[in-house]
Amino acid sequence: MVTSDQRRRQLAREKYERQQANRAAARRKARRNMAVIGAAVAVVVATLVGLVVGGVFDSKETKATDPTDTPSSSPSPSPKQSPPAMAIDQKAKYTFDLKTNAGAITFEMDAAKTPQTVNSFKSLADKGFFDKTKCHRLVTGGIFVLQCGDPEGTGTGGPGYTIPDENLDSLGKPNAQGQVVYPAGTVAMANTGQPGSGGSQFFLVYKDSPLAPSYTPFGKIDAAGLKVLEEIAKAGTADGAQDGAPKNGVTIEKGVVTKN
Repeated sequence: MVTSDQRRRQLAREKYERQQANRAAARRKARRNMAVIGAAVAVVVATLVGLVVGGVFDSKETKATDPTDTPSSSPSPSPKQSPPAMAIDQKAKYTFDLKTNAGAITFEMDAAKTPQTVNSFKSLADKGFFDKTKCHRLVTGGIFVLQCGDPEGTGTGGPGYTIPDENLDSLGKPNAQGQVVYPAGTVAMANTGQPGSGGSQFFLVYKDSPLAPSYTPFGKIDAAGLKVLEEIAKAGTADGAQDGAPKNGVTIEKGVVTKN
């Protein structure tokens, strides 16, 4: 016969065993939950690493781009000035004479096709804006251009205002890659990659160059000027790369715009 004391001890033992079993089950559940959480974290981390390696989180400031794709000028603070008031004869042609330390480069500008561009360049040249400025960039592969017009000589400077794009359909229909050919001898506006972002920087094409039709073509270099450009290009860049400062520094000593 089981006494009441034995019965109490048996019930206490069973209660203890149930408590131990419950604690063990709780520990197993906690371990399973931690394992699931750990696996989820691992997946998230792996995904983030893959995204970073794949470039999804690359910022516009640091993401590498092909420097030969765009004769661009770097974005600068928002313009604080307005373009100059129209003061040219829009039916006339104008000549831009660049007297450089490498030789004279002269090109004709058509005001009828690019009035805003020609008016801006005439206004800037009359103020001596281009005098003593460096042509900061030479590209010798992919596209073939010398870029000038930055008063800072770094690719970041401008006149403090922007002008609209013009004459963009003059080079024909883009090919399957969305490009047209800017022929040797063309002078066109550089920009920041955004429509209507041209300022004072421009590029001189010394060999046919495929580009998106995003850069206002506004001038045509004469034969003598093209030879000067070709000689500059033969020397290459300062560091031997396809895109960089000219090895033989090019300075615009004087820039003059005259009406023909």
